[in-house]
Amino acid sequence: MPPTLVRRLDAALLAGGDALDALTRAQPVDRRDTLLTLLAVHDLHTAPIDRLGDRVRWQHHPAVADLKWRLEEQLLAWLDDEDADVDWDLPGDAVAALRALGARDLIPPVYDWLAEDADADELVAFLSLEGGPDGGFDDLVAACQIGLDGDAKLELARNYWDEMGNGSLDAVHTELHRRLAAALGLRAVPRGQQPIEALERAALGSVLATNRHLQREMVGALGLIELQAGPRCRRVVKGLRRLDAPADAFPFYEEHAVADPRHGKGWVDHAVATLAEDPEWAAGMVRGARWRSLVNRRFFGAMAARFVTLAEAQRAS
Repeated sequence: MPPTLVRRLDAALLAGGDALDALTRAQPVDRRDTLLTLLAVHDLHTAPIDRLGDRVRWQHHPAVADLKWRLEEQLLAWLDDEDADVDWDLPGDAVAALRALGARDLIPPVYDWLAEDADADELVAFLSLEGGPDGGFDDLVAACQIGLDGDAKLELARNYWDEMGNGSLDAVHTELHRRLAAALGLRAVPRGQQPIEALERAALGSVLATNRHLQREMVGALGLIELQAGPRCRRVVKGLRRLDAPADAFPFYEEHAVADPRHGKGWVDHAVATLAEDPEWAAGMVRGARWRSLVNRRFFGAMAARFVTLAEAQRAS
């Protein structure tokens, strides 16, 4: 089997120059390799710079730009094909459509299993892949607000400031997640070990964050995250309580269980409603929310098969 494109890319980013030129028109070996390579390219735009090292120097090298363009076109075409296969039956108004999408698949069955039946090891394994309702959400909001103004910009600023713990380091959401991870022993699952549906969900976020022409879709996708996170987080909290988890495991999900319904309402009322006065913005925001709904359904279906079905089979044997 030929070497994967993601490995070739990493080696070329470290070598630079001619090694990158050799990647022009290079093709991934399969869909997983496509997603892993695309995420590695997006890392050059969004990942912590200290983690990237010398690779970041080649962020805009022509061969990297060519790779980004080609693989993103494949991802976007796939999203559009999946989107076209669904009978969404949504209201014509963007605000009403976002709310309808928020109610759709609001609590995937895997969360009921987590609340009622998962054991401690299963809960840790699931949360390690789920990553919380806003893996990198603060950075996504920061990227999303570029170029906005008025009420929409203010709403995203309020959202971001809440992500920042309203100025208190101990309350910053990423700090709360670090405490959760330490308390439960969550591990960062390497991308190469993640199911393809998790890679799809991550790639949607990063393709939106690194393409200004998809800003409308990004507003819709992030709005859907906020609309749906609260009830799911409440299920996680219920599972943590049932399993008598350590105290530091609770604040992250407790905060989102309370704050995200407020954030979802604010996002729709002040960002979506304002921007939807422009028909192009309205269509793009609803499209982005549909895309997020699609990858969510695939991800949570895969999680149910991975955890719930397996757990039921093991307990029946």
